[in-house]
Amino acid sequence: MNVPGTVSEILCHKQPEVWSVGPDATVLRAIQIMAEKDIGALPVVEGNRLIGIISERDYTRKVILMGRSSRQTPVQDIMSRDPYTASPDEPIVECMRVMTEKKVRHLPVLDGENLVGILSIGDLVNWIISAQSVAIDQLEKYITGAYPA
Repeated sequence: MNVPGTVSEILCHKQPEVWSVGPDATVLRAIQIMAEKDIGALPVVEGNRLIGIISERDYTRKVILMGRSSRQTPVQDIMSRDPYTASPDEPIVECMRVMTEKKVRHLPVLDGENLVGILSIGDLVNWIISAQSVAIDQLEKYITGAYPA
């Protein structure tokens, strides 16, 4: 199935806030923000520049399993550096390819150097389900003769 749309179309349906954390914040603070906002990852920004991303996966693999303290470990010690990113005009199908091939669940969205959003695998799944529902509805209307000529 061809998946129509671009990243900006998905971002239009999301809340406009982009939560982030600085590299010197503690891992505990990052996890608290993720829990409060019900999100699975946070872009790590220094000034206005994206320098990494911290996810629940980073936390479990680089803090819990390594015996570190989330109260004392700074985000910069466990974040994923140089994350894969997307641009607002990028096709959704390309984001799906990157997420699948690179095994990432979140893509920060950059418009030039500006962080304008974050795209999750859940966002893509929801978009695809909506696109399939529309296609099915149109096919049903066509088959039953209710589709406009």
